[in-house]
Amino acid sequence: MKHKLLLSAVSMAFIFLAGCAANELAPGGEKVLVSKYKPESKKCKFKGQVTGDQGNFFTGGFTSNKNMEVGALNSIRSQAAALGANYVEMITDRAAMTFGGGGSSGHGWSNFSMNGEQTNVVMTGNAYNCPDQ
Repeated sequence: MKHKLLLSAVSMAFIFLAGCAANELAPGGEKVLVSKYKPESKKCKFKGQVTGDQGNFFTGGFTSNKNMEVGALNSIRSQAAALGANYVEMITDRAAMTFGGGGSSGHGWSNFSMNGEQTNVVMTGNAYNCPDQ
């Protein structure tokens, strides 16, 4: 029983720590440029749409906002590289909040408080291969 409890504690610690790190950038992802503009070159070929994300309602509370942004960006760049793209035109960039609240002394909502934290980031873009890039 003690062994199972220790194993559970170590597993939970690993999950919490893994939730804190940004998604890794896959090989080739470092060559992908992300911009809010369409590529200027007419030689660019559309390769597909990519969506990157980082965080969820559980791990988001243990992950810094910076790591969520970097992780989502790493995810979108990695996916674009896998498609053979080297340029991503960003279409959307959203951050979600999870709210919680509580506290009532039996007098209705008078002592109720809401608090929230950013729990995930999602980015979507169009991936292109631009030979001039």
